[in-house]
Amino acid sequence: MKKWLLSIALLLPSLALAADAPKLDTGNTAWMMISTALVLLMTPAGLALFYGGMTRSKNLLNTFAMVFVGFSVAIIAWVVAGYSIAFGTATGDMNSVVGGFSNLMLDGIKWTDLTTVGAYPQFVFIAFQATFAAITVAIASGSIIERMKFSTWLIFVALWTVAVYAPIAHMVWGGGYLMKAGTLDFAGGTVVHMNGGLAGLVLAFLVGKRSGYLKVAMKPMSVMLTALGAALLWFGWYGFNAGSAFGANEIAGLALLTTTIATAAAAITWLVIEWIMFKKPTLLGAASGVVAGLVAITPATGFVDVSGALIIGVVGSGIGFFGVAVLKKKLGYDDSLDAFGIHFLAGLWGALATGIFAVNDKALLWDGPLKASGDRMGQIMVQLESIAVVGLVTLIGTVVVYFIASALTGGGRVNEETESLGLDEAVHGERGLNI
Repeated sequence: MKKWLLSIALLLPSLALAADAPKLDTGNTAWMMISTALVLLMTPAGLALFYGGMTRSKNLLNTFAMVFVGFSVAIIAWVVAGYSIAFGTATGDMNSVVGGFSNLMLDGIKWTDLTTVGAYPQFVFIAFQATFAAITVAIASGSIIERMKFSTWLIFVALWTVAVYAPIAHMVWGGGYLMKAGTLDFAGGTVVHMNGGLAGLVLAFLVGKRSGYLKVAMKPMSVMLTALGAALLWFGWYGFNAGSAFGANEIAGLALLTTTIATAAAAITWLVIEWIMFKKPTLLGAASGVVAGLVAITPATGFVDVSGALIIGVVGSGIGFFGVAVLKKKLGYDDSLDAFGIHFLAGLWGALATGIFAVNDKALLWDGPLKASGDRMGQIMVQLESIAVVGLVTLIGTVVVYFIASALTGGGRVNEETESLGLDEAVHGERGLNI
């Protein structure tokens, strides 16, 4: 009897340790793997088609390649260094800006490690976040389509993912300065859309306008491809937004519904504005409205109710339309496929609107909105601070990275002959359409 009791006593510490160890949540794991696949679908398929349809036929293949191949380069850069910089744990003041370099090439992370929130594999979280990094830089490609060197672009993608995207992701999501200040960004209004859209505009100014811009017709090759791309983006965006709840839970359900209503409202808003102003409701306008709505609701999707989502979608679409149809023409910059007008401006509105419409519910992610100050105006000021900080880092970082990439490739712009012939044949030796 004594021997039996002694055996039980020796076993108790082991049982306690087993009880404390996190247990794999298979439901959350399945959902996060599906969400990762959905976000991946958004870029090499959805965004590539959305952009490809709006370009000229002689640059269709190059446009697709800029997104498709750039996405792949960004994934590699993320695993090599981006993840460590974004979500590693640095010491001292350094942690306010970057997460450090202890997890380069995912060193120190085991395939059996689980996340503290959601209890799914750490490797799944890494893959999920990799798709966010990759789509961010892919968004920027839309501003410099038809004139940037492919080699310059690929080097830019690798460097920018590590040097610009990763620090911003750390500051907002990885425990850095802005997260500690109380910034709310559920799925990437500042980190992804403002960041990618502003980077695109900066590149557009650095590379210069397309030859013949505003002098010759540059009609979209296929509005149908663009509409198909928008539909795939809408579909994949459920992984983007609802996946950012980090589990198959009630917040994911909230994000799914707010994403749906904001996007639908934005599509109709853009269509109505066009109908009133130009007397023609276009499919291109509806597709643009879809993306503007998706962008606008992204930072707020898990923090607002349905009425807030509806307002965010309507206003976001109107702001996107203003950026594309008014601001671009007035200022004369050549943002080829309107990355700045749709992603930056609608993302900026979404980031600000998160502070305006967030419901103060502690059951929501990150201990509930308004945690920064406990009051509405205080949260709005924090959101404005995050907009300013992200904008400044993106602006400076993009300029520096572009000049490095340009220097390594003998200039960032293709020559006149290549631009005239089209980048499909001149650069890739292929055609997007052999007709």
